[in-house]
Amino acid sequence: MAKNKTVETKESVNDFIAKIYEVKKRKDFSSITDMISKHTGLEPKMWGTSIVGFGSYHYKYESGREGDAPLVGIAPRASSIVLYLGCEQAVRDDLLPKFGKHKLSGGCIHIHKLEDIDTAVLIKMVENSIEQIKNNNPG
Repeated sequence: MAKNKTVETKESVNDFIAKIYEVKKRKDFSSITDMISKHTGLEPKMWGTSIVGFGSYHYKYESGREGDAPLVGIAPRASSIVLYLGCEQAVRDDLLPKFGKHKLSGGCIHIHKLEDIDTAVLIKMVENSIEQIKNNNPG
């Protein structure tokens, strides 16, 4: 079975953020990282080469594939900041209309700038994501 590419590393989150080319995206990404860390008490860590994750959990699929993943993740991409959240569908359906300007792609939420979103809603989604993942992956 193939090894997971996105694993926790010892790379510096601050060094990673400092290398984000666009100044506005760098500031927004740093603010979101700080906000999530403050509200969850979880230290940001690098996962792979481009995802900042908070906390971790172990998953195992029926296929036998297993690994570790962050409870919440964010990544700066070329055209957006991507949020990796595992919200319950009902919670997500309730909160996304209140969230602000965003796009969905698969299980990811894309935003362009911090001013476009309601950060209180973001924190609610982060908290629900952590709770949902922990409930679905005990131990």
